Amino acid sequence: MTSQAAVLNVLYGEPADPAAFEAYYAATHLPLVARIAGIERAVLIRGLPNADGSKPAYYRLAQLFFAGPEQMERSLGSAEGQAAVADLAQFATGGVTVVVGEVG
Repeated sequence: MTSQAAVLNVLYGEPADPAAFEAYYAATHLPLVARIAGIERAVLIRGLPNADGSKPAYYRLAQLFFAGPEQMERSLGSAEGQAAVADLAQFATGGVTVVVGEVG
């Protein structure tokens, strides 16, 4: 049986300083993520207000897709993957929730 594609979902809480978050995310964090071998696709989402005008549950979401769970483990376990994970503490002042799963 072949494994399904795996997805890593990174859910960012609202940062203390959204402008600083966005600047760091674009200039520093995303280039670190781009160095991780094995990512097949990345989807970056910025939360919008809810229908009632309230803030979204998450400020930003990032979805990283891999060929399967084994590839995700190899990619995140690499030096580049570990550098990206360690970098979260530098800018994600609103906290981070990570959810992994199979696509399908």
